[in-house]
Amino acid sequence: MSNKIIIIAGDPNSINSEIIYKTWKKIDNRIKKKLYLIANYNLICNQFRKLKYKTNIIKIKNLEDNIISNNLKIIDIPINFKNPFKVSFKASSKYVLKSLNLGHLLAQKKKVKGIINCPIDKNLIKISKKIGVTEFLASKCNIKDSSEIMLIHNKKFSVVPLTTHLNIKDVSKKINSKLIIKKLVSLNKEFKKVFKIKARIGVLGLNPHNAELNKKSEEIKEIIPAISKLKARGLSIYGPLVADTTFVNNYKKYNVIVGMYHDQVLTPFKTLFHFDAINITLGLNYLRVSPDHGPAVDLIGKNKANYLSLLKCIKFINNTK
Repeated sequence: MSNKIIIIAGDPNSINSEIIYKTWKKIDNRIKKKLYLIANYNLICNQFRKLKYKTNIIKIKNLEDNIISNNLKIIDIPINFKNPFKVSFKASSKYVLKSLNLGHLLAQKKKVKGIINCPIDKNLIKISKKIGVTEFLASKCNIKDSSEIMLIHNKKFSVVPLTTHLNIKDVSKKINSKLIIKKLVSLNKEFKKVFKIKARIGVLGLNPHNAELNKKSEEIKEIIPAISKLKARGLSIYGPLVADTTFVNNYKKYNVIVGMYHDQVLTPFKTLFHFDAINITLGLNYLRVSPDHGPAVDLIGKNKANYLSLLKCIKFINNTK
């Protein structure tokens, strides 16, 4: 497999050019030679100029150009813009989709070691329904059984939301034993493949105080039966844990905590680790990671964005065997 690493520049109306530049300045020349940026050359040049950043940039046609250089190498994706930080929604959407599709194609063909996508407004990839990059790439890999995993990872600990980019009012409708078993079997397998250890998994309940284990609760009807079946299959799995106290200290007992919905696990995780974390999609045909934050439009042009998560993404892929 190639040792090349792709960074997809992502949303043009974002802090992405800032975190790319700051990260570029922190990595050593050995890693710089492996990195390729999927982006629009003129857009990045203009954004760097606006931010008063100076670095050498090379425009290339594709990975086959095989330029071994410490300069920032950009595989050029066309985009129409007048203001480099106010690209129209239509142009941004086309640009992001083309970039993601190219990154997926290169990774699928094993041309790269892995891909990193910088933050993207989910509305830009909304085709038939509102989805995030995790779901978009899963569909590109023909994963139709929801077995892909969004793993938010810090070297000390990870979390997984069972349901990802779903409105709260719809979460309880999706919680069932079949989904829990499918996701956790996939998590157990993929975690061992990537991290070379068997995961010790804690599973949160859905309701406050696990609904006091009321007979009609999701805990009794769906979560506990799923956990029992998973234990019988040899998984190191515990729960349902009470969500409001698990992150006080008990989380340290586990490699991964699985929550029933996005903010149930991401909010406490980010409170604990801030930007020292990355988003890994497990279960794809290739390695994909992204910074664990959004486009941060309120910080555009202010030179205040934190680049740590992108730096962690690059180091993670570079060090993965």
